[in-house]
Amino acid sequence: MRFTHYTALVVLILDQISKFWVVHLLELDRKRVIEVLPPWLDFRIAWNRGVNFGLFSNSAEFGRWILIALALGISTWVWLWVRRAAHRPIVHVSAGLLIGGALGNVVDRLIYGAVADFLNVGFPGFDNPYSFNVADIAIFVGAAGLVLFTGREKTP
Repeated sequence: MRFTHYTALVVLILDQISKFWVVHLLELDRKRVIEVLPPWLDFRIAWNRGVNFGLFSNSAEFGRWILIALALGISTWVWLWVRRAAHRPIVHVSAGLLIGGALGNVVDRLIYGAVADFLNVGFPGFDNPYSFNVADIAIFVGAAGLVLFTGREKTP
């Protein structure tokens, strides 16, 4: 379980430091866009009140609390699930990535009322309208890891 706890803590800290740095120190909330390596990488603020790509963002205040409860519930379920049986370290790291990312977005919803998405990637000729953050990357990689690295070992 150490891998799960440490990974979740590191992801949560990196996510919150990156958001604080970009939103407050670089003042992205006022500038809206900072070109980093155009057209490959920009910081483009997007206050996400829903889930991925702004889905379910219609009822802002009610939805905010539902999404907080959902993230906390899923994080708790993953933590309990990974805790109840022996798993390989990669499974614990994957669970920690998912939990840390979910908690990072929960902190945003509590502080800002929305998730601060700011990483925007593209390529020449394509202007990507979507932004994401460190927590989103961790959630995606963690969920993929749980799918790929869990399951019953085949017995002879």
